[in-house]
Amino acid sequence: MSVIVDSSGWIEYFTEGTNADQFAVAIENIAELVVPTVILMEVYKWILRESGENDALTALATMKQFRSVALDSYLAVNAAENSHKLKLSLADSVIYTTAQENQAELWTQDADMENLAGVKYIRHPGRI
Repeated sequence: MSVIVDSSGWIEYFTEGTNADQFAVAIENIAELVVPTVILMEVYKWILRESGENDALTALATMKQFRSVALDSYLAVNAAENSHKLKLSLADSVIYTTAQENQAELWTQDADMENLAGVKYIRHPGRI
């Protein structure tokens, strides 16, 4: 089964956070990993802001090794519907919908998606 690690999981992995080892299981399973382009954008932006361009480019190079899925009009409309129906943010709905459309399990630390079908929620000990 394909797997999508959301932005928080990638950031946890790159920063060697508390849950990095859990996300490493999915990230290091190269054959199954899918990366929506919106996750590339979110992670690149976060690392650029927090660590600078060199670290952001290194992270981007790592993430681009995997199969990426771009946001097209079909996915955009379905994500908008999921955003409305499930009360998800725009980025979360794109990520969740991409997982659903690609029959992928979504690994996340985002409590907003904890109880959604097809989601593996990993609680971050520093968050409520």
